[in-house]
Amino acid sequence: MRKNLPLLSMLAAFVLFNYNSYSQQAERFTYAITDVQQGTNNWSHLRKLDLTNGTYSDIILNGTDINFVAYDASSRRKLEVPVKDARYGQIANAPFGTGVAAAALDQRHSRLYYTPMFIDQLRYIDLRTMQVYYVTDQPFTGTAQKAPDQSNIVTRMVIADDGNGYAITNDGKQLIRFTTNKKMQITNMGTLVDDPANKGVSIHNSCSSYGGDMIADDEGNLYIFSARNHVFRVNIETKVATHLGAVTGLPAGFTINGAAVNDENKIIVGTASKATSYFVVDHQTLVATPYTINGTVLNSSDMANSNILAAKGKNNTGTIELLSRDTNGESGEGKINIYPNPVVNNQFSVQFKDLEAGTYTIQVTDVLGRNVVQQIMTLSGDNQVQPVRLGAAATKGVYMVKVTNNNRQAVYTTKITLQ
Repeated sequence: MRKNLPLLSMLAAFVLFNYNSYSQQAERFTYAITDVQQGTNNWSHLRKLDLTNGTYSDIILNGTDINFVAYDASSRRKLEVPVKDARYGQIANAPFGTGVAAAALDQRHSRLYYTPMFIDQLRYIDLRTMQVYYVTDQPFTGTAQKAPDQSNIVTRMVIADDGNGYAITNDGKQLIRFTTNKKMQITNMGTLVDDPANKGVSIHNSCSSYGGDMIADDEGNLYIFSARNHVFRVNIETKVATHLGAVTGLPAGFTINGAAVNDENKIIVGTASKATSYFVVDHQTLVATPYTINGTVLNSSDMANSNILAAKGKNNTGTIELLSRDTNGESGEGKINIYPNPVVNNQFSVQFKDLEAGTYTIQVTDVLGRNVVQQIMTLSGDNQVQPVRLGAAATKGVYMVKVTNNNRQAVYTTKITLQ
């Protein structure tokens, strides 16, 4: 068995290299929900916006077709009986029936998840085939009747760094997680909690905090940009919402309704109301500067791509450290690799190559910095593979792996995702 290890290691390294080469390319576009023409507010048409030149594509999907034939997300079969709703009738059968204000791009599976505003159902578009799938065996929020004040409507959605989708109702009383693997599971995680430091600006307040859009960062946080231009950072584990301030530099009447991270780690924001320009927001200062749309400026109810925000902005080289959704963030000059990543069955392997012999410590911590596993190993050869097993209590999500040498100097850090 030992004599086959170098071949297996080279194969694993080859696969990992190609995986990372693909995943580390930050997207330079975003999907956007618009109307068919300028200045109107029926959120029913899907387009792409090229973030490098501000150009909108033609319509990719017309979501108003009530005769559209969708598929069941569980069985993968066509829906033989058209979808009907007690209140909206056959409009529920249209992919974007009743309008859409929340969407999230799952790059790994080439899916665009979304939910209609007034129909309690999670749906997604398979972007490879443009077939639309409806989740019919599980409610989304569990509240079929939407409140007149729109408090229980979902307008914020994103795929986070752990690979799961997250959505938040306008009133912040439901943080919903949905898995993106074959066996989809929708979980209501409960209400968000105001940070005591918010000084009266509550995540539950309709005047400051409803509507808008959401992005995710590389530290386990969600960022809500409300329609009233306030920004909250939400820790997924604790559900604490911290008010970061309000975006400045926007014209009067501008409401943030769409947000997406570009390839320069800045946030492009669009509006659903009287759009004359979009804006670029620096997440550290919350200052907005104009972003030029090339051609017709369309109102947009939502924007979605798979770039995640590098919370600390720049790395030690002074260059932007933007992470795509599947980035492992590896360093170590190719001398250490981890596989598989995402991790399955609570076990992964650390491959060492051409490192100085000696004692090394492998430490795994969760998103809150708590120690999960600490393992000491002795490196004696040029090529060595060390298995690491996470405890049975380890939950799905993102973890940090750090390798230190005998002098307690970090020689390698990366992120892993436990599925």
